[in-house]
Amino acid sequence: MTTTTTQATNVATPQGNTELLALYRLPKVLSLVPVSRSHWWAGVASGKFPAGIKLSDRVTCWKSSDIHNLIASLK
Repeated sequence: MTTTTTQATNVATPQGNTELLALYRLPKVLSLVPVSRSHWWAGVASGKFPAGIKLSDRVTCWKSSDIHNLIASLK
């Protein structure tokens, strides 16, 4: 029996209704929105950036659609 593995590819920009929901951790968010960690957290606190989803005490994620909408609004 042969097993084939595939590597997931990241989609740079979601495509309408066919977009898959993804959760981004902070390093991924900061790679898309080039600001410092402290600037990002200050923006979240002030409402300038979208609020994250707390998965645990030490883990926060953001919906990919929220991040891509933020990027589109900044252009």
